[in-house]
Amino acid sequence: MRYPWFRLAIFLIGCSFPLWWLYEAAMSLLGPDPGKVMMDRLGLGALIFLLISLCMTPFQKLTGWPGWIVVRRQLGLWAFAYIVLHVLAYLFFILGLDWGQLAIELRKRPYIIVGALGLLGLLVLAVTSNRYSQRRLGARWKKLHRLVYGVLALGLLHYLWIVRSDLEEWAFYAALGVLLLVLRVPVVARGLGRVGRRRINAR
Repeated sequence: MRYPWFRLAIFLIGCSFPLWWLYEAAMSLLGPDPGKVMMDRLGLGALIFLLISLCMTPFQKLTGWPGWIVVRRQLGLWAFAYIVLHVLAYLFFILGLDWGQLAIELRKRPYIIVGALGLLGLLVLAVTSNRYSQRRLGARWKKLHRLVYGVLALGLLHYLWIVRSDLEEWAFYAALGVLLLVLRVPVVARGLGRVGRRRINAR
């Protein structure tokens, strides 16, 4: 396994936040509605992990260090894990596993449908992120995994719908997402690669 310490650090970081939030909930440190706080933090955590995973390619181009690409899949899987926990928190803490109420919520709050579409997109990406799927799909694998950009857009829209009264934090994540998409425009990506090669040669 390449870069085991880097992988281990990401694993520990991914685990530590939910465990810390559970501790805070057990100690009554999350206010009168700890379930909702947990749900919101897990959803935001999924978005952050997704954005960080998209940072790996630009970092690799700028630094030439392959470790960034090695952990990209791991970061994407953490985004998927957090969004699954986000959904479970919603079902348990908000709905109390009342499936009839879920149908009502879907009609009243369309942003839940947007979030569900994002979850399905992440599920497809997670299931096909292994080497077997890469070999099986061949050139189609890269096209399929461009779905991550649509998932990011759905995640940002879902988050926007929730924090309509406080857009400052959302605007930060949205701006970062737009920047990461711009860095993937072919002419920009080639320029980024040239900058990285010059930096490496200048060492």
